[in-house]
Amino acid sequence: MEDIEDLLIAGGGGGAPPGFRLPLTAVGIKPKTNKTKRLHSKDEIGSSDNNDSLSPLSSKIPGTQTIYIKTFGCSHNQSDSEYMAGQLTAFGYGLSDIPEEADLWLINTCTVKSPSQSAMTTLISRGKSAKKPLVIAGCVPQGSRDLRELEGVSIVGVQQIDRVVEIVDETLKGHEVRLLTRKTLPALDLPKVRRNKFIEILPINVGCLGACTYCKTKHARGHLGSYTVESLVERVRTVIAEGVKEIWLSSEDTGAYGRDIGVNLPILLNAIVKELPSDQSTMLRIGMTNPPFILEHLKEIAAVLSHPCVYTFLHVPVQSGSDAVLTAMNREYTVADFRKVVDTLTELVPGMQIATDIICGFPGETDEDFAQTVTLIKEYKFSQVHISQFYPRPGTPAARMKKVPSNIVKQRSRELTNVFEAFTPYTEMVGREERIWITEIATDGVNLVGHTKGYIQVLVAAPESMLGTIATVKITSVGRWSVFAEVIETFDHPNEETRPRERPSSPRADTCETCTCSAESCGGQKIEEVCDVSGDLSPPNQIGRSLFGRFLRRRNKQVHERSEKEILVSMEKQEATETSVTHWGIVDKALLCGMVISTLTIVVLLISIGSRVLLQQ
Repeated sequence: MEDIEDLLIAGGGGGAPPGFRLPLTAVGIKPKTNKTKRLHSKDEIGSSDNNDSLSPLSSKIPGTQTIYIKTFGCSHNQSDSEYMAGQLTAFGYGLSDIPEEADLWLINTCTVKSPSQSAMTTLISRGKSAKKPLVIAGCVPQGSRDLRELEGVSIVGVQQIDRVVEIVDETLKGHEVRLLTRKTLPALDLPKVRRNKFIEILPINVGCLGACTYCKTKHARGHLGSYTVESLVERVRTVIAEGVKEIWLSSEDTGAYGRDIGVNLPILLNAIVKELPSDQSTMLRIGMTNPPFILEHLKEIAAVLSHPCVYTFLHVPVQSGSDAVLTAMNREYTVADFRKVVDTLTELVPGMQIATDIICGFPGETDEDFAQTVTLIKEYKFSQVHISQFYPRPGTPAARMKKVPSNIVKQRSRELTNVFEAFTPYTEMVGREERIWITEIATDGVNLVGHTKGYIQVLVAAPESMLGTIATVKITSVGRWSVFAEVIETFDHPNEETRPRERPSSPRADTCETCTCSAESCGGQKIEEVCDVSGDLSPPNQIGRSLFGRFLRRRNKQVHERSEKEILVSMEKQEATETSVTHWGIVDKALLCGMVISTLTIVVLLISIGSRVLLQQ
């Protein structure tokens, strides 16, 4: 099917500047016909040509239905889902994290790896089987619009998320809608429902300047498009006022920011840092940055990373330790360039933490190339390395290159993983006191997740009331992916002199070495499975009924129920003990004494009778 574009073009010409909203216009739609694969039977939807024959969904008042949102992929995708959820709830739609209860499914997709797209395909098939109207968003439909799996569903492009209400409305009426034309960037001040109310994922640009031979994301997100410094700074002011404690700068390549609008990353970072509260109550995390675009700004970026309100952490993918492989990837830097980035930042920034990525088995990678990668990882002993096998993405140059046999790719992936997991980067932290920012609940349902200034994940057994606070903790033990700590004191604001709060009394999970963090903050975990960051968003209470809030309430209830069960079991045991001791000491002892006396009396009588019998003889 051909793309269905807008019937009216807003603004006529070049549109609004990046970061500012265009007026909404009519949506181009294509009524479903019998030739199109339907999500419902004809009886349920009715004929597209008969306005009097409407489906049960389309007969409802628009905005009263319930939407299920599923998100795959990176933090940028997560931010897009939060914006779409915000617009839908602002219009009146309900959100549900239970697919079966929803009237429509909105699936935000990722095209980075084959497993992500396979998961999308499975979910679409499931939705069609369940007769659910589907809206597909994200990089897959934008970069591969002719996929067979996308037939008969509505599509929203990565730069059309501000039109999601219209698309959902038309889809619920039984129409198939496609909006894929890139125009201007979606506004930053759209309504938003955050997955975590303490964390703002702030996209600073879309697309990139690179042309990596293996990358499919460029096909979807396109060439670099940056938001203005002014619009980003205004967004930072807004989210700080809303109580956000962490701001994640997100993009396909943070280092390339601003080169299309005459600015650069250091200019943006310095402008944002000026807006951060001096009490360190809100921290900034700089997103993934490829080496080529930060080499000329290393000192300026080091200065920003050293700021008290900025995490001393940076994700810099190297992908391979071989220059030959980097050339085949068209990465536009050498291993020496990568070393310069790491060495300079480590030297200039106290406590600097670097995360990196490796692709094993890229086409043409020899044993010697792979050995150079292993040597690089062993030399730097990165605490976080994301290791993945090469996935050929359709339409990319690398997909046409001669592949390394799959058994060798898997073997190299296992070998590098074993090398990485042999490192013990956090051992020296035991006994150290650290300041951490607590913003998440661990997936173990017991601990809270905080991060040091170097963004090392710290798990603390603490009440949920500590979410969004700053604490001083003592590291008690370390795992492979996290460290464990006990709270010494917490502060609403670190510069205030406050009394230490009560220490949490719940037990510490000292022996747990499982990565309990979210996909985005996972430290060093080998990530080859589907990257699913999320996915289900619930409405804010209209505004407070977010998934985060629901999750807290559910966890509170579970903990409360578990505590009640433990108390009941304890009371039963105590009653049993008291019965066995206290009642034995009063009633049972009297009965026992009576039994003993009776027994003795019988024995005496028997002896007396026996004596008489003997005397008579």
